[in-house]
Amino acid sequence: MIQVTALSKKFRLYRKASDRLREILFRRAFHTEYQALANINFTVQDGETLGIIGQNGAGKSTLLKLLTGVLLPDAGQIAINGRITGLLELGTGFNMEMSGLDNIYTNGMLLGMSRTEMDAKRESITGFSELGHFVHEPIKTYSSGMVMRLAFSIAIHAEPKCFVVDEALSVGDAHFQQKCMTRIREFRQQGGSIIFVSHDMNAIKVLCDKAILLDHGVLIEEGDPEYVVNAYNYLVARLNDQENRLHLIDSDQHDYGTLAARIEEVSVVGEDSQSSVVSAGETTVIRIMIHAQQDIDEATVGILIRNRYGQDIFGTNSYHLKQPLALHAGQRYALRYTLPMNVGSGKYSITVALHSGPTHVADCYHWRDHVAAFEVAGTRGDVFTGLCKLYPSFTMTLV
Repeated sequence: MIQVTALSKKFRLYRKASDRLREILFRRAFHTEYQALANINFTVQDGETLGIIGQNGAGKSTLLKLLTGVLLPDAGQIAINGRITGLLELGTGFNMEMSGLDNIYTNGMLLGMSRTEMDAKRESITGFSELGHFVHEPIKTYSSGMVMRLAFSIAIHAEPKCFVVDEALSVGDAHFQQKCMTRIREFRQQGGSIIFVSHDMNAIKVLCDKAILLDHGVLIEEGDPEYVVNAYNYLVARLNDQENRLHLIDSDQHDYGTLAARIEEVSVVGEDSQSSVVSAGETTVIRIMIHAQQDIDEATVGILIRNRYGQDIFGTNSYHLKQPLALHAGQRYALRYTLPMNVGSGKYSITVALHSGPTHVADCYHWRDHVAAFEVAGTRGDVFTGLCKLYPSFTMTLV
């Protein structure tokens, strides 16, 4: 278990390097203080996955460095029951002049492993990294993907109680990323805790048990990943609302916007069944009723389909379909998306956004999350498994 209590961290910022010397000589401050984290509190239980999200500069990297011992806090406590390892910036703890094999020993010892442990795990680490003979070459000759391979291989072999993953895992080829994710899932199934930092909101919702949102060093939301991701989306929209016109309509960030135009009603029905329970492959109609409060020359209406895990399955909007909408104040409009519902069986929700331009971030008139629901049951035509139907062809040739 990890218990973080009242954690705070400040950094001294100097305008130029010589100000550090002037501060020592003249015994007066030549710096400003930057509060990277302030009074952070959260708990990660054994076997739990915590997602950490926030904009660049929110304090995510600083928090990870404090958790892994790279930095020391100015105030507060971090109580960790067991070893914590992970991937931070690529190359952290590596000596670029030394070979990969030498770095396995030095980095492993920094993570708390003994020489005996390293001897026993050396072959397994080098095998997992798939570096081959390059493990005997200096790290400075490695690509970023090779450095990530070695760093992950060492960290996961340290047998931690908690594993920290950030965007460094996105470096490298798809094969090794999938191999890493498989090993992380096995680690989680064995009762290990994971702290996951990402800008991929889908991954946060699918992989994490709970999430926290940081903003300028302050923890502003904590809870269910989908709720926290909604809070993040609202935060981004609000930061882009320079004229301060954005209204929060419900406290869970499911419903917000400037309300220059409103989404009044949304429904989903199968064209044949006229029901919200449709067959995979059935033509499905998404009906949207909007009410313009102001004249809008070029509005955009977008839809987003999510599965029951909150994972984004499909999204599009009228801007990308090259169909801008001219809205007039006081008028109501009935909009209709028609599409074959080529997705797997299960329960889904619809999110609708009304905005200008290609995305809802710049000028969001109204965003309604989970405004309608439907279920896909059974299959029309060819049977398939997975998230969606891709219409493959198949041939066989005698050779």
